[in-house]
Amino acid sequence: MLNAIERTLEVALTDCRRIGQIAIRKLDSAGFALSHCDDEGCDDLKLFRSAEDAIELSKFDDAGNYRPLKTAPNLRHGWRLDLATLGELKRGLDYFYPGRLVVFAAWKNGQLRTTPLRETLDRQSGMYRVAAKISDEQIDNVVGNFCRADDGCLRTILWKRDRRGMIPSTRLPPEKFDPAYDQTGPSKQVIPLLCQESCNLLVAECRKVVKMEGAAPSERK
Repeated sequence: MLNAIERTLEVALTDCRRIGQIAIRKLDSAGFALSHCDDEGCDDLKLFRSAEDAIELSKFDDAGNYRPLKTAPNLRHGWRLDLATLGELKRGLDYFYPGRLVVFAAWKNGQLRTTPLRETLDRQSGMYRVAAKISDEQIDNVVGNFCRADDGCLRTILWKRDRRGMIPSTRLPPEKFDPAYDQTGPSKQVIPLLCQESCNLLVAECRKVVKMEGAAPSERK
């Protein structure tokens, strides 16, 4: 019996064949073949057959650099991952994009709650508490740079800057906040990578900006 997330994924696959930088193809023999979307149609890809293989496939980029943000647009090329069942597909996608299928299912069922950036920053403690002192102008710049889809993050932002409903950044295009838009480029039907709350890496970036602003010129490195 399929669970709620698998059912949502199954329905989505009737219209969509992409999630992030991953192309999903249904096999004639049952099961699914995953590859980097740039590699569709290639016949010289290294073959993998376990959902757990996605852990290593998503860990480094093409140059061998570690990928701290799994939704960054730098997924490695040159592989094909064959998975036999919908359950294995869900597991594999969870390794590639942790937590995104849960968020997608909640959104499709009208149960997703979002958290404004200011609220996320206000609840920080310890060394990250200072991040809450960031100004609106600084937020506009930080989010505009850090979350941009071309070299930052492929998630579609659903959260607001504050409880007044202000957009996170005027420097991002409207498409960055539209779940129907393909953040990888030309618009296609995709399963969106939804962002319901700012990530820890963005919080750390806010902290860095505040610390840099308050540091003496000789301390700004």
